[in-house]
Amino acid sequence: MPYSLLDLAPVPEGAQTSDALRNSLDLAVHAEDWGYHRYWMAEHHNMPGIASSATAVLIGLVAQATRKMRIGAGGIMLPNHAPLTVAEAFGTLATVFPDRIDLGLGRAPGGDGAVIKALRRDPMADSFPQDVVDLLEYFDAPQNDAAVLAIPGEGTHVPIWILGSSLYGAQLAAHLGLPYAFASHFAPAELTRALQIYRERFRPSPWLTAPRAMIAINVFAAHDANEAAFLRTTMQLAFARLRSGMPGKLPRPTRDLDGEIGGNMRSAVDQSLRVSAVGDSVQVKEQLVQLIEMYKPDEVILTGQIHDHAARLRSFEIAAQVMQEL
Repeated sequence: MPYSLLDLAPVPEGAQTSDALRNSLDLAVHAEDWGYHRYWMAEHHNMPGIASSATAVLIGLVAQATRKMRIGAGGIMLPNHAPLTVAEAFGTLATVFPDRIDLGLGRAPGGDGAVIKALRRDPMADSFPQDVVDLLEYFDAPQNDAAVLAIPGEGTHVPIWILGSSLYGAQLAAHLGLPYAFASHFAPAELTRALQIYRERFRPSPWLTAPRAMIAINVFAAHDANEAAFLRTTMQLAFARLRSGMPGKLPRPTRDLDGEIGGNMRSAVDQSLRVSAVGDSVQVKEQLVQLIEMYKPDEVILTGQIHDHAARLRSFEIAAQVMQEL
């Protein structure tokens, strides 16, 4: 089973965005050596702890720093952009790095109301399905009667994935015959139903003949279970602060999580982050096996917000070793 990596270019407390970008490039180089199939970046805006807002630019830097690993967006928030500009950006990437670029598309804004206003986006507009179709056409072979062409872009056939955390994306991906990736690393509530709908309703297309589903799994791996649980508190803290309307840089881990966020908030956070594998290599392997057997994905994409870069590298290295054993 291919295993991939989702990186949000986290900005840890005590560090700057320049550190985050250097860390992402370093992680990507290591990830390729560890056998990761894809390396995806995600579009977020106005988030002090995430440095991947200019996603296409960062994808180009990562692709330049690596050799053969697929690099892509997981994803581009399509309502923020005109399909033509996305096609031109990713068509350029695919021209420079042929057969290495993926384009995952999300329907969320990737930010709050102020971000929507700053991006000059109409919050009432919802043309996502048609925008996806437009992108597929821009990447296809050029049509003689087309009024507008994506140059670069035409004929690059950049693979498009539909991303989602609800049933909407599953239905659209099935209808269009596209691969589907579920954001189970932070919103697992509809995971089972979404995969069922996608697989049952999938219609073969020129882009895909059979359903292909990917699920996202948090991984916090270390030399022992206590250290792994300690590393995980960074993401639990970050998620709690985001839910409380206080996003910031990626927090340092804590030995007193309940004391910092309270038992009720911890229960809610842990429920949202339950699609996770935490522990040493043996425990992580057991948990990944359980998740894979339960949901039967065609591919998994691993992620994990860890404050210390060296610890993050080690966690993804252990996860890769486990996936190779599987």
